[in-house]
Amino acid sequence: MEARFELNRERLLKTFFELVTIDSESGSEGGVTEYLQKWFTDHGYQTVRDEAGKTCGSTGDNLLVHIAGTMPGEAICFNAHQDTVKPGRGIRPRLEGDCVVSGGDTILASDDKAGIAMLLELLERLRELQIPHRELYYLFTIGEEVGMLGAKAFDPALMPCKSFFAIDGTGRPGGICVSGPAAVAMRADFHGRPAHAGIEPEKGASAILMLAEALRNAPFGRIDEETTSNVGLIGGGAANNIVAESAWFTAEARSRNEEKLQKQVDAVRAACQQAAEKLGGTVDFQVDHTYPAYYQKEDWFIFRCCEQAYRKEGITPRLVKAGGGGDANVLTSKGYQCGGISAGIYNCHSCNEYLDLNDFEQAYRVVMRMMTDPMED
Repeated sequence: MEARFELNRERLLKTFFELVTIDSESGSEGGVTEYLQKWFTDHGYQTVRDEAGKTCGSTGDNLLVHIAGTMPGEAICFNAHQDTVKPGRGIRPRLEGDCVVSGGDTILASDDKAGIAMLLELLERLRELQIPHRELYYLFTIGEEVGMLGAKAFDPALMPCKSFFAIDGTGRPGGICVSGPAAVAMRADFHGRPAHAGIEPEKGASAILMLAEALRNAPFGRIDEETTSNVGLIGGGAANNIVAESAWFTAEARSRNEEKLQKQVDAVRAACQQAAEKLGGTVDFQVDHTYPAYYQKEDWFIFRCCEQAYRKEGITPRLVKAGGGGDANVLTSKGYQCGGISAGIYNCHSCNEYLDLNDFEQAYRVVMRMMTDPMED
């Protein structure tokens, strides 16, 4: 095996363990931002730290690093996000064979600190072996898990290269995501009339019953092959002996087809309005467009570069249509051509999460090829 592909597993694990033991649930990424800023400064690189945290309500910020190229070739920006989902405080990682797991009462945070650790280890190998590489940028974003807030706040004027590649995804490497859904968040607030539930319930109009009627009639779950929708939270009422004056629910819808997405939103809105009218109340219905759809084209440089690296690794690329979103959705809308790779993360967003180091190392080799192999005709 070529020296550039011989990952230093001991150093990689040290870095990864350091990162996952820094608490960085969304909104609390400051410790990771500081860690990365110091790491790059200590290694002689200048960093650009924006003020996205002020916009996103976070203790951290987006961090951008430029790494001058030492060979010809189109530049690529590699990305990983700093934040984690909950429960992500007090993580206790441990090695079990060729896998890293948590203590079982938290996530592992390999999503996406495995991506961060990979990018740092790749740069270590490029430096110590003096491997020629294309011009690189590293972008570490905040707030990815709560609506790609850091990517939304990122100023594209800071980064001139047009190709963006995220080290963020579950499963083994080999997939090329050619499309991902747009998403919207919905909230319905039902307004009824309060009344004493034991003395004169007929004078009331229950907002909770309106909510129940709306959810009974609105379509949720797998709508079609491109569209999903889910109710996330519900609440309302004041006491068991009061006809509920207010109730609410939040929901989302995702689709790779914008018309189908709008159709789903319209169906949920109509179900809410009909339920409120039927039971003598009103409803306020709000829609927030969380992120746009994502598409990758086969003639893009980032697609061709990833495909070439897969084939050189003996991997037959799989074209994937995703059901989730990420920074690529937002940055595509800002003019970047985006791709990404899975890095051996399994059971993501759960306390059973683990990182398969063999799959991780294969992804490492793919990304190393993207950084260092010239493009073939």
